[in-house]
Amino acid sequence: MPPVHRSVVYGWLRHDKKFPHVWCPGCGLGILLGSLLRALSQSGLDKNQVVLVSGIGCSGRLPVYVDVGSVHTTHGRALTFATGIKLAKPELTVITVMGDGDATAIGGNHLIHAARRNLDIKTVIINNQTYGMTGGQYSPTTPLGAKATTAPYGHIEPSFDISALSATAGASFVARSTVYHVTQLDQLLGQLIAKPGFGVVEVLSPCHTNFGRQNRLGSQVDMMLEFKKRGVRVERWQKLGPQEREGRYPLGVLVDRQQPSFDDSYQAMAAQAAALRREKQP
Repeated sequence: MPPVHRSVVYGWLRHDKKFPHVWCPGCGLGILLGSLLRALSQSGLDKNQVVLVSGIGCSGRLPVYVDVGSVHTTHGRALTFATGIKLAKPELTVITVMGDGDATAIGGNHLIHAARRNLDIKTVIINNQTYGMTGGQYSPTTPLGAKATTAPYGHIEPSFDISALSATAGASFVARSTVYHVTQLDQLLGQLIAKPGFGVVEVLSPCHTNFGRQNRLGSQVDMMLEFKKRGVRVERWQKLGPQEREGRYPLGVLVDRQQPSFDDSYQAMAAQAAALRREKQP
């Protein structure tokens, strides 16, 4: 893992919060927090111009540790609050942090339409394949056949591919990494912050307390090593055949395209409307 520079700790971390953090020992959310802090530190942004928005769930606790403007919202509604903030204050850099249940279940419609509109919002979705905070119920990303408290005999629904869903809905930037591949995760979060338009980084993270225990996946270390085994950099992935891809997934930048953002179109329309009003005034 990259060393944590003093400028990261003292520049971007809130010091009135108690540590260690609230997450289970071995949870990947602490690793993601470190990656996000390093990416922000390298971004050149003024922290007073950054807003971090979260919903409900284990990931919802992350913004309280970051010394920026933060909003802890209701379940599935992080993107709606982020939309309002960005349209009211377009000069701000708005980042949302959500879990897979928060983003793709109750918040799924908001995710689709935020991507379709291409809002200039940076979105981090932590995918641990379960509702970890509320007891291990299945989520839209729980694998077919996996067990959950609400699927004791095995999950019978196919799962969402968060990255594919975001790309198809129209996001300008889509990438995937894991909390094992920390150096790559730092880089992808940096690219996400710098990219105009709606961007998504899907971060695969273990929930050993609920998902791992129910599915007999071993320890925290075992689950982390599974990311190493199954994750394949996208450049190599493109060269693999169907059989070699079985049970594995690509990591890296999956979509990077230039397209007009909703924010630019909205501001242009507002300026045009203001000009027309001025013309009509006596």
